Amino acid sequence: MISHKSDGFNDRLATAAKAKEAMLERFRARPGPNDPAMLEQQAARKAVAEARDARNAARKMARDAEAARLKAEKAEKAEQQRLQAAQEAAEAEAAAQRAAALPALQKAARDARYAARKARQR
Repeated sequence: MISHKSDGFNDRLATAAKAKEAMLERFRARPGPNDPAMLEQQAARKAVAEARDARNAARKMARDAEAARLKAEKAEKAEQQRLQAAQEAAEAEAAAQRAAALPALQKAARDARYAARKARQR
């Protein structure tokens, strides 16, 4: 059986100092802001952002064009419905006029038949 080695206070301090030194070395090893690799990475990120913005603008233009097309279709449909309603109203008015004139026409035809019958009898 393996027994655990109990670290003393000084061992723990040394281990913590080594860990801090390792973190500091990793930080110092990072490339600086003027490093060509960093500049290239920044340029690539900027290009990706510009492409994303262009795609978003194109999508927005397409959405706006679609909304305008739908609005125009809706207006055209409303105009067609208005014209159809006006035509139906005119047809209803003409039918009402014919219905109102029908008794007068029937009376005139009846009077003409009566007059013809009277003329034949004489």
